[in-house]
Amino acid sequence: MAAGSAVSAQRVDMSTQLASFLLPDPVLTASGCAAAGRELAPFLDLTAIGAVVTKSIMLDARSGRPTPRMAETPSGMLNSIGLQGPGVEEFVAKDLRWLRERGIRTVVSIAGGSVQEYQKLAQRLRHEPGIAAIEVNISCPNVESRGQVFACDPLSAGSVVQVVRRHTAPDVPVLAKLSPDVTDIVDIARAVVEAGADGLALINTLLGMVIDPDTMRPVLGGMTGGLSGPAIRPVAVRAVWQVHAAHPRVPILGMGGIRTGQDAFEFLLAGASAVSVGTVVFNDPHAPARVSAELRDLLAAHGITRLADAVGLGHTMQARHVEAQADRRAPQVAAPDTRTAGPRPAGQGALDGRRAR
Repeated sequence: MAAGSAVSAQRVDMSTQLASFLLPDPVLTASGCAAAGRELAPFLDLTAIGAVVTKSIMLDARSGRPTPRMAETPSGMLNSIGLQGPGVEEFVAKDLRWLRERGIRTVVSIAGGSVQEYQKLAQRLRHEPGIAAIEVNISCPNVESRGQVFACDPLSAGSVVQVVRRHTAPDVPVLAKLSPDVTDIVDIARAVVEAGADGLALINTLLGMVIDPDTMRPVLGGMTGGLSGPAIRPVAVRAVWQVHAAHPRVPILGMGGIRTGQDAFEFLLAGASAVSVGTVVFNDPHAPARVSAELRDLLAAHGITRLADAVGLGHTMQARHVEAQADRRAPQVAAPDTRTAGPRPAGQGALDGRRAR
């Protein structure tokens, strides 16, 4: 096994860290898949998993996009909810209070249509107890820039993160959630880190569309939607790998199609410090706890006693592989013959002379 001999799963330290946010478990829920956690409470102990990541909250109540809002696709699903929600005031009064009273670690996801909206959200949440981290969902259209999505432009993405970081309590880390629908996600990551992001959430859904062959028009009421599920996992792993390679000290919350402990392990190897489990909870509400248990067993099977030691391990193993390959391809230079020359046979000098001529 690559990392050593198998150990007992009970010996594996599953704690991890996202900036200053210490988690006893690396598995979180994913924003938008379980509202504020109430739906999952009958199925698992929400205080035992890493944290609940809330559905993205906006400043005001929002009705969302027209129906139909969901469509199944091979190995995934499209959603076009449109950030429907009650607004920040009702969220604080009901959902955040519910989470806080139960001692559930909470990451509040926020979204807005302008930099000013993000600022007001950060200011409103700054003094609310029970918030472990803020996830900044910047995959929203910027209404002040003709609908351009914040996450698709380094300057726009950085401007949002900068204002949220400035107006969020200093001891509460800010995680920027990035979109894969960009040419260079490393460029966007660099911009938000320079703007003050304490960590990154990778990735949000991919923009997709389904057309009904009978009606011959888009299935979703909003035409396009966010693709999630196993189909996007390779894209998510690639994004985590690239960003970790460029910013190895920036903590990453990885997500995108995680169904099993093996999937979660793949994200850790790519560079994620923790993972969010989303779409799978629709058919398996126990998934966050199950994925954590499977991951613990897998780490133990590889002889890894600290989850933190697996973060980015794939980069180390790849570097070793490349080095070994280079050593095998290197030309072999024969060692010089250092043996002491013996006496020369009689007439050898004259023979050498003739050969020279």
